[in-house]
Formats: sequence, C-alpha cells, structure tokens
Amino acid sequence: MNYFTRCPGIYCGKELLVNGNWSDCGACPRGYRTNLSSSCVPCEDTPMFYDWLYLGFMALLALVLHWFCIDGVSMRRNIPKEVIALHLSALFEVLSASLITLQLTDPIGTFEIRSCRTRRLSDWYTLLHNPSPNYETTLHCTQEAVYPLYTMVFVFYALGIVIMLILRPMIAKKFLPKHGKFSIYAALYFYPILALLHAVGGGLIYYSFPYITIILSVLSNAAHFAFKLNQTMKSLLLSSVSDVKNVIVILGHWLLHGYGVVAVATLRGISIHPAMLVLVPLPALFYIFTARFTDPHKLDIQ
Repeated sequence: MNYFTRCPGIYCGKELLVNGNWSDCGACPRGYRTNLSSSCVPCEDTPMFYDWLYLGFMALLALVLHWFCIDGVSMRRNIPKEVIALHLSALFEVLSASLITLQLTDPIGTFEIRSCRTRRLSDWYTLLHNPSPNYETTLHCTQEAVYPLYTMVFVFYALGIVIMLILRPMIAKKFLPKHGKFSIYAALYFYPILALLHAVGGGLIYYSFPYITIILSVLSNAAHFAFKLNQTMKSLLLSSVSDVKNVIVILGHWLLHGYGVVAVATLRGISIHPAMLVLVPLPALFYIFTARFTDPHKLDIQ
C-alpha cells in the first residue's frame, strides 16, 4: 500500500483503489467529496430544510415566470378559462419536472435525496479553487461539492423545456391559438437565462434567495397597485377584495412573501414563530394606506 499524504487545496482528494492503494490527488467522483484527511468519501447526508426551500425557490421562479409571460401575452384584464388553462398547464409542467427530477436523483426511484451538505460559499465554485503546488502544475479538482443541488436544477430546467414542448402547444392551440404560442417562445428564452444564472451564480443565489424573494414580492406588490388608475384608499381596498384577479395576485404576493420570511428565519437559525407571518400582508397594507400621500396632483409645487 502506498503512503497516504494529504492533498493540497480543500477539494482535492484521493480514491481508495481496488488493489488497496490510493490514487493520485484529483477530483473526487460525482457523489463523493473529500474529507479533512483528503480521502474521497460518499455523500451520505440528507438535505436540510433550507436546501429544500432553495430547490422550491428555483421551481417557483420558473413557475412565476411562466405565469407572468402567460398574463403578458394573453392581454386580458380578467382571468378567462382560456388563460386559466395555460396557467394550469404551466403548473403541471413545473410539478412534473420537479417530481421526475427527484425520481432521477440518487437514490433513483424515490423522493429522497442523498447529498453532500453545503459548508461554505466556495463549495459552489470549486473551479476557482484548483491548487497549484509550488506554483507549477495546477491540480484540477473541480467537482460538485454540493452534490446534487447544482446538477438537479439543470435537470429540472431540461425536463421543464421538454414537458412544455410536448404539452403546451396543444393546449395553446385549443384555448388561446392567437397569443398562446408566445408564452412558449418566452419560456424558450428565460429557461436558458435561468440556467446561465444558476451556472454562474448558483452559490450566491443559494445564500441570498430569501432576501431576493422578499424584495421581489414587495416590488411586485407595489407595481401591481401602482398600475391602478384610481389610487384612493377606498378604491384600492375594494378592488383588492372584489376583483377575482386582484385577489389571486395579492394572495400570490403574500405566499411569496411568507416563503421568503420562512427562508430568512431558517437561514439565520431563528425558530419560525407564527407571529412572523403577521408581516406578510404589511407591504400591501402599507401601500394602500400611504398611496394618498404620494399622489403627485396633491403636491404643492411653488
């Protein structure tokens, strides 16, 4: 048996060969990760609740973009059954892609995940941490240290595109033949963009998605109310409870805001208390009660 020495760098490791010897320092196989002694050990962790929230965020992001594009191309103020059919199609596509992705992830055929736990931001960017001993030869130890959180998202995007191309054209042709196809074209644009963002900024998104969710839900909520022609408090309140589309949009904002609050609490290690959810309707109520103070027609400009 050859003498075991620790590998340089934090991601280079050695595999135990069938003959009892250790391999040279290099990248661990997929599903393995180097330990403190530089030996490659299999990933046997189970995802934390925060990991599931992250995966849920990536699926929700695709779903919200689908719905936004469908609303944008339908050009309807209300939500007729034709548009609802496309919304349900997008929901089915995202759910199907998510479930199939879980089935294809080790252990295959189950809804469980065998993973390597994320320890630091650099775990997402092992490409940037290939060591150069004595500043000579570079050891290439790039690997998926956050197995399988990185590749799962790409599989989900690929499945989402395939399922959409199989299902959506038929539904769009039947229910919204004139504008429905544009929602497919939009998805063919934003899916590659999402994949590129994940490839470059996956680790940054992992640690910042709770704040991204809260900020986007607040901004989207404000934009929704800002497009109302009548900005009086009474009109905003009445439209928020009497118009079915407004009710659905506001409830969607509240759900996203609550998702972000729970994710922030989980990231910070704070026990999730039901009182936190009282903050969910706050952005909508704040806009409604303060809209009259921002009316430009009431500004006394000398």
